[in-house]
Amino acid sequence: MYLIVIAWMYVVLMMSVAEATHPTGTLLGAMITFVLYGVGPVALVVYLMRAPARRKAIKAREAAEAGALAPGTFEAESFAPDAGRHAAGGVEAVAGDASVAPVRKEP
Repeated sequence: MYLIVIAWMYVVLMMSVAEATHPTGTLLGAMITFVLYGVGPVALVVYLMRAPARRKAIKAREAAEAGALAPGTFEAESFAPDAGRHAAGGVEAVAGDASVAPVRKEP
């Protein structure tokens, strides 16, 4: 892939040199040719061609981060869903205060 990029940049460089050295050519025209025919398209093509490699690197990094968490740590537990059978908000006292009823009393 990089061989094609290098070859295309060489062609564009030669086009820019030819435009700059032509009797009716200008340096501004040569710079515009180099940017619009060379740098812009090559940057786009390289970005698009590297997309699968970037995606693979992101997945590998996420897998490494997920594997780095030990099963007993707080972070690992916070990502795990609640597997218990109990309803959320049990009948325990809230924050150790027995004066607060955790469940609404019926009238």
